[in-house]
Amino acid sequence: MTPAPSHVAAPGAEARPIDSSERLALLDTLRGFALCGVFISNVYMWFSGRAFVPREQMMAMMASASLLDTVTTQAFMLLVFGKFITIFSFLFGLGFAVQMGRAEERGASIAPLYSRRLGVMLMMGLTHLFLLWYGDILSTYAVLGFGLLVFRRRSDRTLLIGAALLAFVWPVIGTLIVKLPQLLAATPEAGAAIAKASGEHSAALKAQALAAFSGGSWLDVVRDGGRFYVLDFLPMILATMLATFGRFLLGLLAGRRRLFHDAPQHLGLFRRLLGWGLVAGVVGSGAGLVLQQLMLRKILTPESLPTWVPFAMAPLRHLGELGFASVYVSGITLLFQRAAWQRLLGVLAPVGRMALTNYLSQTVMSVLFFYGYGLGQITKPGPAACFGLCLAVFAVQVVWSHLWLSRFRFGPAEWMWRSLTYGKAQPMRRDDVAGRRATVPA
Repeated sequence: MTPAPSHVAAPGAEARPIDSSERLALLDTLRGFALCGVFISNVYMWFSGRAFVPREQMMAMMASASLLDTVTTQAFMLLVFGKFITIFSFLFGLGFAVQMGRAEERGASIAPLYSRRLGVMLMMGLTHLFLLWYGDILSTYAVLGFGLLVFRRRSDRTLLIGAALLAFVWPVIGTLIVKLPQLLAATPEAGAAIAKASGEHSAALKAQALAAFSGGSWLDVVRDGGRFYVLDFLPMILATMLATFGRFLLGLLAGRRRLFHDAPQHLGLFRRLLGWGLVAGVVGSGAGLVLQQLMLRKILTPESLPTWVPFAMAPLRHLGELGFASVYVSGITLLFQRAAWQRLLGVLAPVGRMALTNYLSQTVMSVLFFYGYGLGQITKPGPAACFGLCLAVFAVQVVWSHLWLSRFRFGPAEWMWRSLTYGKAQPMRRDDVAGRRATVPA
C-alpha cells in the first residue's frame, strides 16, 4: 500500500501541525467561503434590485411572500447579511500581515511594493465601479489599505482597542452624524420634515437608478448608476469605512500572532471564539430580526421609532456580524484540522486563490442576468430563487477555478494585478515556470 503524503493526515488521525501548503490552503478556503457569501449578499440586496424597491412595496412583498421565501429572507438577515463581507475584510488585513512577514524575512520594506499593489487595486476598482457596478469594494479596500501601513508597527493592544472602538463606538458616532440635522431641528416637527425630505430624495435617486437598470442601455446604467453612487451610496460607504478598517486591524492582529498559520496551537482560542461568537451573533443579529418583524407587522413604523433605537441598533448590528463571522471562521479552522474535512472544505481553496477574478466575473454575470441590457430579470426572482442562482453559479466557479489553476499560476485578474504591480508580465502557465527552473544551472 502506498503511504499517504506527509502533508495529509490519515483518516481518523488526531489534530496535528500543518505544513505551509496546508496553511495557505486554509486561508484560501476561508476566502473562497467568504466570496460565496458576499456573492449571495450582493445578488440578494443589490443586483436583484431589492434595495431599490420602495419601503411600502417591500413590506407588502414580504407580507405576501411564500413560506420558502420568508424562511430564506429570515435566514439571510440572521446568517448572511454583513457576515461574509466581515470575513473578507478580516482576511484582507490578515493578508497584509502575511505579506509584511515575508518582506521582513527578506529584509525588505513592505511599503513600496504594497503601495503599488494598492494603487493598481484602486485603478481596477474604479474601473469596475464606474463601468460595471456601483457596489465595487476594491476601491474602498485600496483606500483603506494604506491605513494598514500606518498601523503595522502598533502594539497588539492598540490594534485590539482600535478594532473594538471602530466596531462598537464609531457606528454610534456615524449614526449621530447622519441624524444630526434632524436632532438639531428647532422642533420635532421640523426634524420629522428634514427626515422625510432626506428619505424622499434617496427614494427618488433609487427610482431613477432602478429605471435605468431595468430598461436602460449600458450608457444609461453607467450614468444613472454613477449618479446614485455619488449622491446616495457613497455617503453610506463613508459612514461604514472605519468599521471596515476595524476588521482590517483584527486581521492584522491575527496574522501577526500567526493564529491560522499555527492553528493547532490555538485550538482553545478558536473553540472559545466559536462559542462566544454564537452568543454574540444571536444577540446582535437577532435584535435586528425582531425589529424587522415588528416593522413588518406594523407594530412599529419608521415614524414611531424611539430616537434611541437607531443608536442602539448600530453597534448591535456589528456585534452580530462579528459574532457569526467568528463562528464561521473558527468552525472552518477547527474542522480543517481533520483530514476528511480538510479534503472536503479544501475544494473551496482554488476559488479563494482566484478571488479577484471570481469576484469580477460575478459582477459580469449578474449585470447580464438582471439588467435591462442583458436578460432584464431585475426585481423578478424571489429570495429563494436568488439563493439557488448564486449557489449554481458559484458551483460552476469552483469547477472552473480548479481547471484553470491546474494549468495556470494565477487567475486572469490576479495575473494582471501582479504584472501591473511589478511593471512586467509575470509567467502565467505552470509549465513556463517549470521550464525556467529547469534551465537554471545547479
